[in-house]
Amino acid sequence: MDKRQFITASAIAAASLPAQVLAQQVPKGARGPALLTATGAIGRGNRGALDAALDQMMVKQKIKFDRAHAFDFAALAALSAVTIKPTLEYDSKRHTLKGPLLTEVVRATGAPATATRVLLRAVDGYNVVVSLADARKYRFIVATHLDGQPMPLGGLGPLWAVYDADRFADMAAKPVTERFGLCPWGLYHMEVMES
Repeated sequence: MDKRQFITASAIAAASLPAQVLAQQVPKGARGPALLTATGAIGRGNRGALDAALDQMMVKQKIKFDRAHAFDFAALAALSAVTIKPTLEYDSKRHTLKGPLLTEVVRATGAPATATRVLLRAVDGYNVVVSLADARKYRFIVATHLDGQPMPLGGLGPLWAVYDADRFADMAAKPVTERFGLCPWGLYHMEVMES
């Protein structure tokens, strides 16, 4: 095998590893790329202000902040995970989704007790405001896994703010295509808001 074939084979092998395996190989203290950036009414944060040159998607979506809390895969995986099994609108089948509660992610940002809402924004620009009361009531999660696998970018992931609509009579009574309007897939930004 020549050098080019070896490099190509190595790249293909590395790309096929699940995200959680790669996350486990990151040296302790090192960080992976940010998957979710939280801004607004948060604590001190772990990153600085918006960088107009490097935060291009956020700039194009007119997001502004002076500090943020960035979560990589390992940081989200370190939070207690919850499993839900909703019927999804895309194929009308039950699927298993796993990830931390949205309220726990908000809490991990150092958000004050006076926080009442969170704006959830997807990579395609879709955004929705969810009250933290509803996030608690419906037990929203920030899903990292679908049917036991990390969710890829270009599908519904890598993160999806979602809940188990089947478990709540008011939501289960709606047609499946109308149950997930508050659930942006491809979630990458959230703004924590106070009253």
